[in-house]
Amino acid sequence: MRLTRYFLPVLRENPAEAQIVSHRLMLRAGMIKQNAAGIYSWLPLGFKVLRKLENIVHEEQVRAGHIPMLMPTLQSADLWRESGRYDAYGPEMLRIRDRQDRDMLYGPTNEEMITDIFRSHVGSYKDLPLTLYHIQWKFRDEMRPRFGVMRGREFFMKDGYNFDLTKEDALHAYNRHLVSYLRTYERMGLQAIPMRADSGPIGGDDTHEFLVLAETGESEVFYDSAVTDLTFGDREIDYDSVEQCAAIMEEFTTKYARTDETHDPALFDQIPEARRRTARGIEVGQIFYFGTKYSDAMGATVQGPDGKPTPVHMGSHGIGVSRLVGAIIEASHDDKGIIWPEGVTPYHCGIVNLKQGDAEADAACDALYQSLTALGLEPLYDDRDERAGGKFATMDLIGLPWRITVGPRGLKNGVVELTSRRTGDSQELPPEEAVKKIAEIYGDMHSSEHVQMMGTRSFHTYI
Repeated sequence: MRLTRYFLPVLRENPAEAQIVSHRLMLRAGMIKQNAAGIYSWLPLGFKVLRKLENIVHEEQVRAGHIPMLMPTLQSADLWRESGRYDAYGPEMLRIRDRQDRDMLYGPTNEEMITDIFRSHVGSYKDLPLTLYHIQWKFRDEMRPRFGVMRGREFFMKDGYNFDLTKEDALHAYNRHLVSYLRTYERMGLQAIPMRADSGPIGGDDTHEFLVLAETGESEVFYDSAVTDLTFGDREIDYDSVEQCAAIMEEFTTKYARTDETHDPALFDQIPEARRRTARGIEVGQIFYFGTKYSDAMGATVQGPDGKPTPVHMGSHGIGVSRLVGAIIEASHDDKGIIWPEGVTPYHCGIVNLKQGDAEADAACDALYQSLTALGLEPLYDDRDERAGGKFATMDLIGLPWRITVGPRGLKNGVVELTSRRTGDSQELPPEEAVKKIAEIYGDMHSSEHVQMMGTRSFHTYI
């Protein structure tokens, strides 16, 4: 992609309405534009990051054995009346009527709809276990939407629902989701800590939130600093193994980590004082087990091994995909702009031509662009007739992890400059070596993955 043919409306000044770093940088980097309070258009650069995150979520859900589908944004109020949540949910639910005067709602979540789908088509315990999920736009009418995509009214979310015959089976599904989420967040360059949480209007007793530590987090969190030493890494997981999933659940949830809603000072005080931490956290996902709450209310039963109708045990599991864009920026930025982790960057590297119109520089940049593209990588080529300082400022603002700078002086010596956005370190290399280095960086990231090079294989491969 060449900037002269791209739509990247960057802003030089900080927008007055932006209170936190991610909101400010997303507006300045031309990623989003506000249409109404808490409702945003995703412009090309922001949309590209959103799609990267969506694909990672899809890949890890499919890896865990979960089945993708798609449910509508508008739902019938009748289903919510069946479950008893239509009146109980509160003013966050946007209630509307269609032209036939039927009560509808813009879905904040999908427990009722998925339960209706299940009860309509599944009748035997032999069809279990089953986990269905989708990634869809949701709407919750926040009283004071703020912080950009971090607390908007319309948001993009993965929500999944497991159906199991017994509580034990459903708790394995709970553990399986925790494992898949840990892998998902680490692929995005995040450390998201599972913390004991409150279930809120979803209901249920067992629930963990995944929180990214950041000064602008909306939740106060209390934790044992030892939890920040845990990493998932490149483990190979058999998601059908009850023991393996349970062991990882225990490893990542035994040490104290709770939100302010479930904080227990007595337990917290038992942690060695040097390891007690209080911080702010951004919620980026949550998993719930709620038993037969919805299946009892809505008649979602299967014929059990004894031939009798048995209500299924359920759980729901969400990841805030659009919120993650803001969370990653909150966790990874500096005073110049965003610093994208390699796993989610919209483009793998930037190419900056220091002397646009110079035949040799233009040819070298075109060759770099073609070479990287041929390897399945996505470069962003700044081919504008702009000053070098302006080009560097744009690249720093949008945060691509690597930049190749091409100028007549370097080309006379047969080299270009390769710069790391995160460290600022630069090295001079022949152009072909710079291409090889970028290919190695992204190739190494996937040496243990069963997906191809980042950005070249989409979720659509799976369906």
